[in-house]
Amino acid sequence: MYKMKNLVKYIVVMFVLTGIISCDTILEPIDENRLDFDFVSSDPASAEGILLNGYSSLVDQFSYNEAATDDAVNNQLNNNFKRMALGELNAQFNPTSRWNNYESVLWVNKFLEIIELGEIVWSRNEEINEMFYMRMEGEAYALRALHHFYILQAHGGVGTSGELLGVPYLTEFIESDGDFNTPRLSFEATVEAIMADFDAALALLPTDYSADQSAVNSIYQQYDFDNYLVANGPDYNLRMSGRIVKALKARLALFAASPSFLNDQGYYNIAATEASEVLNTIGGVSGLASNGLDYYKTYDRNDDAEMIWRGSIQNNPASGIEKRMFPPSVNGNGEINPTQNFVDAFPMKNGFPATTANGYDPQNPYANRDPRLTEFVVVNGSSYGGGTINTGVGGGIDRLDSIPNFSTTTGYYLKKTLHPGVRLNDDGTAVGQRHYDVYFRYTELFLIFAEAANEIGGPDNSINGLTPRDVIAAIRQRAGIDQPDTYLASITTTEAMRELIRNERRIELSFEGHRFWDLRRWGLSLNEPAKGYFFNGTDYIDIPSVEIRNYPSFATYMPIPNNETLRFPLLEQNAGW
Repeated sequence: MYKMKNLVKYIVVMFVLTGIISCDTILEPIDENRLDFDFVSSDPASAEGILLNGYSSLVDQFSYNEAATDDAVNNQLNNNFKRMALGELNAQFNPTSRWNNYESVLWVNKFLEIIELGEIVWSRNEEINEMFYMRMEGEAYALRALHHFYILQAHGGVGTSGELLGVPYLTEFIESDGDFNTPRLSFEATVEAIMADFDAALALLPTDYSADQSAVNSIYQQYDFDNYLVANGPDYNLRMSGRIVKALKARLALFAASPSFLNDQGYYNIAATEASEVLNTIGGVSGLASNGLDYYKTYDRNDDAEMIWRGSIQNNPASGIEKRMFPPSVNGNGEINPTQNFVDAFPMKNGFPATTANGYDPQNPYANRDPRLTEFVVVNGSSYGGGTINTGVGGGIDRLDSIPNFSTTTGYYLKKTLHPGVRLNDDGTAVGQRHYDVYFRYTELFLIFAEAANEIGGPDNSINGLTPRDVIAAIRQRAGIDQPDTYLASITTTEAMRELIRNERRIELSFEGHRFWDLRRWGLSLNEPAKGYFFNGTDYIDIPSVEIRNYPSFATYMPIPNNETLRFPLLEQNAGW
């Protein structure tokens, strides 16, 4: 059924972790370096290598699929997101497909099959061995749930039958010659299956990997603390944990509750409750991290206050992302160009929308604006990357449309997610910086809570002591909006708060891969023309249609790969594809 059919019975071992297995367990060479099931099912390092395959294909912040939305244009003519947005999207060409995540699901299922045999000895200490089993089984359930969520987000939708459908939910390893002709569950049944795996994980995982004995979960309190630290100590703090799982449950529930899907108060309640419980462990709104706006400027392992889940910091400095995105005058390719649509989303510094009635001057467009605008976007006249960037007349190679495939097409370049300490030298060398992948930030969880709680009961709906108004107030105050926030105070209805929350989400989570999916789950237009802004030496001029987007009406729900539906007749395609 899937690319995962290419998995074979012999499994290549991944030695990803260090420090868990002692040197005397390193494997002796085996014929052609292939390991059969009997060996893998009893060798700790080999078995854990299978589990670690479940950590592949995690979705991070570096996709830049915003180029397929109203937030950005990609200046590379052959960019897949550009091609998709301009009308090439179909069941054979879908750059946002996640069907291959089933491969990670199968790895996890293979691991669960192995540990069910109970033959692995992680440690000769019985308590430590038992806790290794518990923790890694919890990781496996959580990873299986997460990958099914990724697939559901990308492929759930209204089928040709007219029913709202989810995806097949695989709970067993399937051999290469097995039966992959599996029907899709209903959408809600898929959500519930994912929730069940998350709950199974929560029953096994520590909330955090910590050396704080007072923070040990009740299920682990019966064990000697020194033994506990061996299996669940701080060395594992980038692995799946109970805190991460609760945040993921909130993300799933918000997605399920959204207008394009179940539009369901019960799931909104789950999202708000799960989110509030995690947020209250950091002090509620007072725990909103000060570096939530600019975490990407430092990637500091010693200041993880904004991170619920991230990857490891790179061992070596790098500059690849910045090479793609920096303006051409500082030796970048200027690939992602934020749109005027996105710039218009930023309010005035007093918090009111950027309209002439509220003080916006179209000929001085960046004055008195929300400070996040110039934190996230290189505007005309910005200093960035070691130079001054002018995108209008006199801007040289940075000027709009000056050099095809390098210069901006909208009048803007990107700052968000780029490390400002990177320097791309004229001689082709670079001063790189260390980065890490981001999988879940606290700011997203605050916004999940605000959206869900508002949909249940409006701006001042209190759930576990938090309200949407309090959350949005804290986010906007951190952003530098003038206080008191008179505009926020004027919001009294669910509808008005909904628009404000959606706009704050658009800004705060920009260029981290969220808006592509948000537009679809909200049922908003996918065909807003991408706009630009150009300084002609005297005036700023609107460019009303840098790109005309061309999505079919049914693109709210993305297609299942065509070759899969052709090979497996039980697999129903989404309507229109």
